[in-house]
Formats: sequence, C-alpha cells, structure tokens
Amino acid sequence: MKFVRTKSLAAAAVLALGLAACGDAGEETGETLDVEVEEEAEFEEGTTMAELQEAGSITIGVKYDQPGIGFLRAGEDVPTGFDIEMGKVLAAGLGIAAEDIEWKETISDNREPFLQNGEVDIVIASYSITDDRREVVGQAGPYYVTGQQLLVASDDDSISGPDDLEGKEVCSVTGSTSIETVEKEYGATPRGFDTYSECRDQLLQGQVDAVTTDGAILLGYAAENPDELQVVGEEFSEERYGIGYEKGDTEFCEYIQETIAAAQEDGTWEEAFVATLGVSDVETPEPPKMDECE
Repeated sequence: MKFVRTKSLAAAAVLALGLAACGDAGEETGETLDVEVEEEAEFEEGTTMAELQEAGSITIGVKYDQPGIGFLRAGEDVPTGFDIEMGKVLAAGLGIAAEDIEWKETISDNREPFLQNGEVDIVIASYSITDDRREVVGQAGPYYVTGQQLLVASDDDSISGPDDLEGKEVCSVTGSTSIETVEKEYGATPRGFDTYSECRDQLLQGQVDAVTTDGAILLGYAAENPDELQVVGEEFSEERYGIGYEKGDTEFCEYIQETIAAAQEDGTWEEAFVATLGVSDVETPEPPKMDECE
C-alpha cells in the first residue's frame, strides 16, 4: 500500500442528525451522509490519489434516473442515492468535500468510454462487474450485490418470473447485462433504450410487457407508481456492483477498496444503504467481500 491516512475513515464519516424520512424512493427529504473530509491524508507523489487531492475536485460518473441508486430530482443540482453516498465517502478520504464533486450523468452505454477518455475519474453507476468490462477498465468491489428481477403492470398476471418471458417484449438499457440475459437465456424480445426511466415510461404506456434490471432499481420505480407497477419473481442473476477506474491503476484500486472496507466496518455503509435503498423497502444485506485488486 502506497498511501497513509492520519486518521481512519471510521472516524471521518458520520450520519447527519436528520436522515431522510421514509417515503417513496426518489422523494427522500433531509440529509443523508454528512461526511467529514479527511484533511490530513498523505499519498505518494504521482499517484491518482495525490493528483486528485491536489486538484481539490473529482468527477464521478453516476446514474440520474435510478431511485435509491442514483437519482436527480427535477430542479435540483445534486443527485441522491446509495452510489452517490459511496462517491462522497471516497472523495472525503481524498480531502475533497461533497460540494467539490462534479457529478456527471453516465448511462450504461458510455461508462467504459467515459473512463477511457478521461471524462470522469471514477464511475459509480450500478456498474455490474464482468470479465468483459475488466478487459478494458478497472472495476473495484463489489461494494453491493443484488440480482435481476422484473417490473410489470400491476394488473398483469401473465408474468411471474423469467420463464414467462419467451416472446414477450422486455425493455432494458442498451449495453446492460440485463438485456442480454433475458434475450439469450429466456427468449424475450429485447427493447433497448438509453435509460431505465424510458423503459419505465414504455411500460406505463403499455408499449412493452416488462422492464428488467436489478431488483433494487425496480423496487424504486414500483414505489413511485404503486398503483400501476409491481416487481415480480425472485432474483435470477447475481449483479456485483463495482467502481470503475482507469485500467491498470492498482494503487487507486487499493485506495477505493480500503476506503469502502472502512465504511463497511464502521457502519457508514449500512447507514447509507438504509437512508437510500432502504426507503424502497430493500432489506439491508451484509456488506459483500471485495475482490483483490489486479
């Protein structure tokens, strides 16, 4: 390890007094995490951590349309969600305050290009770890593990799980693992869009039979439209969320892993989960064991 901190993140990240009140996902009110910035961290010269610390800012690619994960409410400038809280924790460990984070909307199809072209420093955007992705970018984690499910109309009893998808029109995001799974393994007719909110709208308008992605995201949409939408079936895949970074930057990967591990150990990870994904009645899981950095 090529960096040290003068104090642990266990003492640097604490909950604000006013946590988001429980309600529909995407409609949280109040504070989530109030992360104390690590003012005295020391990093080896020439590392990504040292460069970001000196710059005093970081650009993080996140989703804007996933309640509980990464969601930007109309009229606001800063998104909310579990991925956002993890970004704040990572920035704080570099001495970067939340107000100095640049949040950049990132859709599933441009996560690798954004990292490769240097448009973002990291990606925290419901970014499932896969071997193919690790061929072109680094992915630290997993910091959260979920599974693929189905969102259907509340009055639709023809779909109760993935085995009912053959011949059905199923919407998901272009470039996602979800759309590949339902087409190749379950015979669904795929309908790809840039964002999951477009898929939700297609379902609400009766243009598709179902929407598929990670269950935590779908529960957020169902919570926003409880009379019209429902999540059905058990999880039928394992989605291991990772944090994207430039491939080959092992020191940065180690920083990310160590910082998230500290948040898991001191309870910050759990509190962030409860205040974001927990609003949609997602059960708080045990923090996952993370992979070794390559």
